[in-house]
Amino acid sequence: MAPVVQPSHPQLAVSAAIFRDGKVLLVRRARSPAKGFYSLPGGRVEFGESLQQALAREVDEETGLGIEIIGLAGWREVLPAAPGAGHYLIMSFAARWTAREPVLNDELDDVRWVAPDALASLGDLQLTGGLEEVIQSAHRLIAP
Repeated sequence: MAPVVQPSHPQLAVSAAIFRDGKVLLVRRARSPAKGFYSLPGGRVEFGESLQQALAREVDEETGLGIEIIGLAGWREVLPAAPGAGHYLIMSFAARWTAREPVLNDELDDVRWVAPDALASLGDLQLTGGLEEVIQSAHRLIAP
C-alpha cells in the first residue's frame, strides 16, 4: 500500500461517541493514523457534506451501525506530530445506537462497548488523546 500523502492544510473530520445500554463504543484502528489505538468511529468530511451526513456515512462505513445523532459534544485539534503527519480538526458528536452490530474490517480490528466511568481503569488500552474528555462530554448529552 502506498504511503498516504497529507494535504498542506488542516482536514475537517467527525467522530461519534455511540452509546448503547449505558456503554460507549470504542474501536481500535487497524491502520494509520492512530493504528493500534482505541478511539471513536469517524473520519473526514467530504466536500459538500454536512457534518451530520459525514458522521452517519463514516459510522456506517467503519462499523455498519445505525445511529441517532444527539448533538455536538466537543472538538479536538490534532497537530502533526512528525513530518508528513496530518493536521485534523475533529468535531465529536454524541449518538445513540439504533441498529445492527458492529463489524470488523480493514479500518478496525477490535470493537468494545465500555462503561464511560470505566475508561480510567482501562490502563492496558492505548487511547487516542482527549478521548476520555470527549466521551464524558458526550455522556452528559445522552444521560438524562
